[in-house]
Amino acid sequence: MVKGKNQHVAKHSEGWQVKGSGNSKATAVTNTQAEAIKIAREIPKNQQSELIIHGT
Repeated sequence: MVKGKNQHVAKHSEGWQVKGSGNSKATAVTNTQAEAIKIAREIPKNQQSELIIHGT
């Protein structure tokens, strides 16, 4: 069961962003998708939610 907000890794005007579902602002903005994924992997562990990766 998902308790926290799912985290999304998606393209951003300045690179790649980590963003919680429903949030208007990014949690983090990185230069590469790999950096964003590394950050985003930790958040769902703490919030009992899921990570969704968009784009390539």
